[in-house]
Amino acid sequence: MEPGNTAKERVLITGGGGYFGFRLGCAIHQKGVDVILFDVTKPLQAVPEGIKFMQGDICCLSEVEEALRDVICVFHIASYGMSGREQLNRKLIEDVNVKGTENVIQACKSTGVSSLVYTSTYNVIFGGQIIENGDESLPYLPLHLHPDHYSRTKSLAEMKVLEANGAELGNGKGVLRTCALRPAGIYGPGEQRHLPRIVSYIEKGLFKFVYGDPLSLVDFVHVDNLVQAHILASEALKAPRQHIAAGQAYFISDGRPVNNFEFFRPLVEGLGYKFPTCRLPLSLVYFFAFLTELVHFLVGHIYNFQPLLTRTEVYKTGVTHYFSMEKARKELGYEPQQYSLNEVVEWFRSQGCGPKPRNYTIMQLVRDGGLLLLLIAVMVSWFPSALIFSL
Repeated sequence: MEPGNTAKERVLITGGGGYFGFRLGCAIHQKGVDVILFDVTKPLQAVPEGIKFMQGDICCLSEVEEALRDVICVFHIASYGMSGREQLNRKLIEDVNVKGTENVIQACKSTGVSSLVYTSTYNVIFGGQIIENGDESLPYLPLHLHPDHYSRTKSLAEMKVLEANGAELGNGKGVLRTCALRPAGIYGPGEQRHLPRIVSYIEKGLFKFVYGDPLSLVDFVHVDNLVQAHILASEALKAPRQHIAAGQAYFISDGRPVNNFEFFRPLVEGLGYKFPTCRLPLSLVYFFAFLTELVHFLVGHIYNFQPLLTRTEVYKTGVTHYFSMEKARKELGYEPQQYSLNEVVEWFRSQGCGPKPRNYTIMQLVRDGGLLLLLIAVMVSWFPSALIFSL
């Protein structure tokens, strides 16, 4: 945000009630900018004095237009279907990710918002193929190759945002300038989407194996690095920076590719649990995830259970894909700081996580026996197809 001009600025963050949106809003507010957090649900934390929370749905155009009055920049973070059973709700994914983004773009144009920063994802490019030090010149993954609807709709939404760059504003006061940031997996203390699910698996004794090539590498991004990138991107859409980011996409990560399971080892061991030594083939786990999704499709309307893993989560965690930060460094001035999982471990400890004395119950015996039988059944059904494929 520009010094000397911040008092007149007002920004809105869609998805501002979520972990990252709330953190971004607080950081921008500390720079003297008026901030509106726009979301269907209120933040878990108390909203600091001076930040406004507005409850609303991006799927409702009139609510978005009302929220954007007198706003100069929108950070469009709101999305749905990133992980777990959310990935299997195709209608809501479509409504939020595509129609919601269309509403944000239309509202920006009708209300005269001059800047739009869109939070995209690695998945607009990655779909299970190996990518080493990729950059923004890589083409979008063809839509029909996405195995999950979330990635497909995020890709469509990013295209719409970047295509809207240069559109005339309804008030006749210039044009809309847009850009997209493609972050890696987000982590940080208090993150509510991925880390609690991982810790719950650890505490329930379900984290019994790892999978894939131990040399496979993926990216992560600390929440504060991602906050920095969004603020820099909004500045790079303005005249003092010659609108350098307008119409552009940027990969954002910590810039330190690491094996997915080794990345989480400090969390597992820091909470006092043993890191698993059993390693399964990636194709076996992918097959298991496929069967899980199939079962959810058949019975999900009766029992909407949380899948242990989805196919997308398997290849996102087990297949090498990492990207260069060179464009973000050069054009945005992005310089990721180095973080560890220590603060994450301490946060979970403060929530009472860690091993607790308990007796091995009949229910746990049934559960573990059921998991073992399921794994054996999956291996038996997977082995013939794997053997044929190898031949």
